[in-house]
Amino acid sequence: MARQKGIIKLKGTIGDITFYKSKDGYIAREKGGIDANRIATDPAFQRTRENGSEFGRAGKAGKILRMALRAVLLHSADSRMVSRLTQQMLKVIRADATSVRGLRNVIDGEAELLAGFEFNINGKLGTSLFIPYVGTIDRVSGTISVAIDPFVPMHMIAAPSGSTHFKIISAGTEIDFETGTFAETHTETNILPWDATETLAILLENEVPPNSTKPLFLALGVEYYQEVNGEMYPLKNGAFNPLALVKVDGGV
Repeated sequence: MARQKGIIKLKGTIGDITFYKSKDGYIAREKGGIDANRIATDPAFQRTRENGSEFGRAGKAGKILRMALRAVLLHSADSRMVSRLTQQMLKVIRADATSVRGLRNVIDGEAELLAGFEFNINGKLGTSLFIPYVGTIDRVSGTISVAIDPFVPMHMIAAPSGSTHFKIISAGTEIDFETGTFAETHTETNILPWDATETLAILLENEVPPNSTKPLFLALGVEYYQEVNGEMYPLKNGAFNPLALVKVDGGV
């Protein structure tokens, strides 16, 4: 693979060279590759098929998680979040010490490896929110919550330039990766001023089915706003809104 240089950028195929535009710029690469039927049947490509199967399973699991958290992800994800999440899901699957290679899965893997995953690398929760918080997953009651003591916004939230207000958001979800189904609820604070006035204590509770045996997730984030003539506008369309998985219980 090579980058195209010069004034004229090509797209399409000339001879054995394919020209196209990607997120990394204009790329040129040679056509080729191994016949798909050979990869699907040749014993020499057994490991390739196994890796492909698990990669596909990771992509599907990542899609289910994204769907479950869609309500809070709409304004809190970077352009490469999907691929980053797929790679992290692959680590979860490869941690499965029970299933044979090629059949490893999220349920028997280590879903807890997803804890700390940042959905927006342009605005990470870990470098934006400095408030001590307590995330709780109560599997028996089905309550997934986050508690935050009173704090001074300007001291404890590193808001991007132009912010005048913010709100804290959270979501709790139960996911069945085998059936592709989920249960989710999300809660949020009111839009609060980003100033030197101490807030009240915050408790955001999200309910999922009680006594669940499925993986449970708690997401926490911040959305920034700019007040203009009394109206609240999402700051830069949410480009810097952080959101992360702050607590994960892989199931029983």
